[in-house]
Amino acid sequence: MANEVTRYIKNEVERELWARSAGRCQFDGCNKILFKSSITQERVNIAQKAHIYSFSEEGPRGWGPLVFNKNALNEIDNLMLMCHECHVKIDRNESKYPAKLLQNWKQKHEQRINVVTGIETSKQSHVVFYGANISDQKSLIQKNEAIAAMFPDKYPVNENPILLSMQSELKDNDKDFWNIELKHLEAIFTKYIEPKIEEKDPRDFSIFAMAPIPLLIKLGSLFTDKISVDTYQPIREPKTWRWQEEPEDFEFIVTNDGEYEKEPVLIFSLSGKISRDRIYEVAGKDVNIWEITVPESFLHNDFMRSKAQLSLFRKEIRKLMVQINEKHSKKPLKIFPAMPISCAIELGRVRMPKSDMQWIIYDQNNKANKFIEAITIGEAK
Repeated sequence: MANEVTRYIKNEVERELWARSAGRCQFDGCNKILFKSSITQERVNIAQKAHIYSFSEEGPRGWGPLVFNKNALNEIDNLMLMCHECHVKIDRNESKYPAKLLQNWKQKHEQRINVVTGIETSKQSHVVFYGANISDQKSLIQKNEAIAAMFPDKYPVNENPILLSMQSELKDNDKDFWNIELKHLEAIFTKYIEPKIEEKDPRDFSIFAMAPIPLLIKLGSLFTDKISVDTYQPIREPKTWRWQEEPEDFEFIVTNDGEYEKEPVLIFSLSGKISRDRIYEVAGKDVNIWEITVPESFLHNDFMRSKAQLSLFRKEIRKLMVQINEKHSKKPLKIFPAMPISCAIELGRVRMPKSDMQWIIYDQNNKANKFIEAITIGEAK
């Protein structure tokens, strides 16, 4: 009985097995590439064709329901492509790796490959990670969480994100922090991002960032809105980078003092309310304050949840900057932000370098317990 079935697998079945698995190990969580050496990267076939139900009745998991159709033992539905290590594991402990579990793994793997390879090539995007120290916190972005947020609208050009982060021991209350971080961001953008923009294929970027707001605004200004960019927002509840549905009754509210002969100040009271006393402490009282905020029910640090909200933010900022430029004859604009990460990046992106006034961006410094001048973008007109 044990010799009724051979190990022989037809060439067309083997070809289909390779195609369905995309040349990767189908053991759940392995995903190892099986057509090259993981050490030397040389081309070599390290794949093994593992049986779910064994070709031998006494083998791992036996013949199971295929006892009445033994020709199916060497067909595609009973085979998994695996590396040697995983193949040994499933055959040496058949109670831990029953046929039903292996069938489920095979199905999930092949469904994933089918979905991924079915995406349009125009949806390729360069994944960009940017992090800098935020007070005493270290910025950490998980690659798998970020990439999951892109799918299925976009998918990475390759498995390695472009890292713009700086591993600095300085904190935002250190004297040289802003100058060093700013120079690093400009230099690394020139080195890694500009060549990708010039290549133009693809000229699309997906940004995941966790950094102080002034640096995020600067990052956005480097990209500009002429480049195709998807900016993502870390959402706290549920914890994800994936955009959610647009909330109802959401809007941005813009106000100003109407004293246009005074120096302009722009407050972003979005993730929290910024009191005027905090502005007067730094900028004095001889200022004309413009403020953009949201309804009170949205005034918290997790209100930005949808792409539609971010799109509306861009539209409001474009209109607002035109008004401020006209009313204040392009005098330098002092900006005090309490805003989500995605809004900060998009604020920088909508800036018009040739027509907008100089921006002087402040940051809340917890050690000083007040806003301090952080960075300047643009030249005074």
